Amino acid sequence: MLSTAFLTSCREPRDLEFKEFKNLKIENLNFSDAVLKVDLVYNNPNNFGLQLSSTDLDLYVDSSFLGHSAQNIQVAIPRKGVFTVPLEVKLDIKNLLKNGLNSLFSKQVAVRLLGKVKVGKGGVYKNFNVDYTSIQNFSLFK
Repeated sequence: MLSTAFLTSCREPRDLEFKEFKNLKIENLNFSDAVLKVDLVYNNPNNFGLQLSSTDLDLYVDSSFLGHSAQNIQVAIPRKGVFTVPLEVKLDIKNLLKNGLNSLFSKQVAVRLLGKVKVGKGGVYKNFNVDYTSIQNFSLFK
């Protein structure tokens, strides 16, 4: 009986489910750089809460590199609940102007996040790979 309880409690956690992008805005836009701020909304389907402690992600729009985000951040992930990760991405303006400008005027774009996040509980943290692609309604000029 005890071994059954132990085995079920040690199941592999289910992946966090991406829900949507919210509150997209660009700050400090100039000819060399800018910062894109966006809230990523996720659902945790697991029966336990976690803590997100850092992100190291690249952002691609329609397969063009848009920028990088490296943050030390503390976000509580509730059990069986929705949570928001505020993400700041340092934009690569030269690459954006060269390869991705048309995407920013499109109504729908393929958005890809690629990198790692550090998630844990009780002081024990582990890096998890992130490779998420989604078609999003996306416009900087609403």
